[in-house]
Amino acid sequence: MSRLVMKFGGTSVANIERIRNVARHVKREVDAGHEVAVVVSAMSGKTNELVAWCTEASPMHDAREYDAVVASGEQVTSGLLAIVLQSMGIQARSWQGWQIPIKTSDAHASARIEDIDGSEIIKRFQERKEVAVIAGFQGVNPETNRITTLGRGGSDTSAVAIAAAVKADRCDIYTDVDGVYTTDPRIVPKAKRLDKIAFEDMLELASQGAKVLQVRSVELGMVHNMPIFVRSSFDKPEDIDPHANQPPGTLICSEEEIMESHVVTGIAFSKDEAQISVRQIEDKPGVAASIFGPLADANINVDMIVQNVSEDGKTTDLTFTVPAADYTRAKDTITAAKAKIGYARLDTATDVAKISVIGSGMRSHAGVAAQAFSALAGRNINIRAITTSEIKFSVLIDTAYTELAVRTLHTLYGLDQA
Repeated sequence: MSRLVMKFGGTSVANIERIRNVARHVKREVDAGHEVAVVVSAMSGKTNELVAWCTEASPMHDAREYDAVVASGEQVTSGLLAIVLQSMGIQARSWQGWQIPIKTSDAHASARIEDIDGSEIIKRFQERKEVAVIAGFQGVNPETNRITTLGRGGSDTSAVAIAAAVKADRCDIYTDVDGVYTTDPRIVPKAKRLDKIAFEDMLELASQGAKVLQVRSVELGMVHNMPIFVRSSFDKPEDIDPHANQPPGTLICSEEEIMESHVVTGIAFSKDEAQISVRQIEDKPGVAASIFGPLADANINVDMIVQNVSEDGKTTDLTFTVPAADYTRAKDTITAAKAKIGYARLDTATDVAKISVIGSGMRSHAGVAAQAFSALAGRNINIRAITTSEIKFSVLIDTAYTELAVRTLHTLYGLDQA
């Protein structure tokens, strides 16, 4: 018998019929003898509707009240799923974040989980065989006793954290895709589903643009060594053998559990990038701090950074990327600090895309990046910037070449036959 946490996203619980489908998935695992906790998101589109209501009520709304409103979406879903499970003869009850409790920081709309007491849920597993239906995305700040939310994708984070708290054997993330692919199948039809992927590789894929899992959920899985299984909620519940070693999907696990890893695991891309180049800065200590300090104070994440000598040979140029959503704020922040930085001009571009090549196998193989540079040059794709790490490298290119670059690299590293 295993202890499982099953998480279902918004499209999986979009209406009552889909909630019934979720209940059949849960019943399958309960009938197999497993102890089950279920974490649910709000119905598809509901969170957006609640956010819009807050903004309509007042553009400058109180973040604490915002959390109280948007957390209600998951409350509805958890109650409905518990009702459906009860109608199928399964002992079940719904839990809100504050009832468990899931204790978080007080950063409303982007709180971080600090502690979860899973003892009552475990007790009910053992004494009542009760299924816990938990509202994802939410918690409580113990100091203020106010509802908090974890930010977009927070239900994934809730699920992995709860799995660790109740000492589950695995956390199953049910979504609208049947696993993690070598790249986006909509861009590359030959993309292959991975049976297994290491936490580190998945963390890089998620942070570089793959939207299958939220980054913080993968981080939590890695910290607690909690296996995460990504699978489709649209597979017919009755067609799946709950005792199978691995039904269709992708297992995210420690690198030691993967017998043979490819040099490159996958290709991620992001078109939500903007490039800013600060030209002709005096090359002296502290100049980078004068640029990136104000950006950090404005909570703007900087990604790729390239520094090189200016055309005049006496000064330096600094080029970096920021999320497209932060482009205007970043540009305004640098402009406001011009006197302190002392630059000649600011060049910007929003028609850029970041392509990232990821794989733990890069640690033991030389020349992986050089192959990519040659292949892209052969396609007349110009590289604006490059960053590297131990298991990843990223290139910044013009948006128009995104799909061509992804297909070229996917074929180059043999992922078409993965």
